[in-house]
Amino acid sequence: MAELPRFDDLPEVPGLDLRHGWEVFGPDDRCGTINLLDPRRVLAAAGLVRTGEVLSLDLPLDLPNPPLFGRQPYRHDVFALSRNEMDDRLDGFHLQGSTQWDALGHVRCREHGFWGGRTTNPTSEANDLGIEHWAEHGIVGRGVLLDVAGWATAAGRPFDPLARTEITAADLQTVLDHEGTRLEPGDIVCLRTGWVGGYKTLDADQRVAYAGDPVFAGLRADEDTARFLWDAHVAALVCDNPAVEVVPGDAAVGSLHRRLIPLLGLALGEMFDFEALASRCRDGGRWTFMFVAVPLKVPGAIGSPGNAVAIL
Repeated sequence: MAELPRFDDLPEVPGLDLRHGWEVFGPDDRCGTINLLDPRRVLAAAGLVRTGEVLSLDLPLDLPNPPLFGRQPYRHDVFALSRNEMDDRLDGFHLQGSTQWDALGHVRCREHGFWGGRTTNPTSEANDLGIEHWAEHGIVGRGVLLDVAGWATAAGRPFDPLARTEITAADLQTVLDHEGTRLEPGDIVCLRTGWVGGYKTLDADQRVAYAGDPVFAGLRADEDTARFLWDAHVAALVCDNPAVEVVPGDAAVGSLHRRLIPLLGLALGEMFDFEALASRCRDGGRWTFMFVAVPLKVPGAIGSPGNAVAIL
């Protein structure tokens, strides 16, 4: 694949001070930065496997409970097909209710549209940005854990994943330096804020209250963050918090989802569980691994459960 342009060389959306990469992967592209996960990079990631240990990176589908952002809990029914055969089904299942991928059809940039400048609204007809394209491609590559929570603890820096704490582009570079790791094109960046561990400390009543007003640490939604991620040419950004960016956001800074999904085609994942992975990485002094995920192949879907593992 040809060398990608620098962020500051990307064109701006007419009328907005926002840069886009709509032509980088071709005028009809449907995969965005997942294109960077080519066979060469998959082979290189396979070479990272040392012990063969496999760690699930997904939360149970019924966490968070209650679901966040107004989503409803699903219903799971188990029933008999016959005397000796069982079956089951899910009703009211939100594909983005737990560990999840955000498809490129998830967020639009106002009237300028979705990734590639598509203006078709997927609630009326397909705009060809469903999650099935990533499912067909597969999301396999070199995972890099950026343990922000672990770095903060080691540095004696107060850090509460359930408080509004901004993580800047400079912080990301500091964490990489602390871990002795460098990003390479096509990496799948796994960002640990400690949110999963923090959420699990809440009791049932606290979880109900939290679902009505979630607050958590996350990335600052500014241009510096977008520039850092684009210029590193990462294939995906996968976080353990519920929205990648800090919540509540700041309208004066903007929306990181809008900067990254419709304009840069960056694959985002949320509510991934990196607690066990962080422990293994600290113990082994190695922050890279093989990352494998296969989203559900639901045509036209706006998202999917993560279906991800790390192979060490």
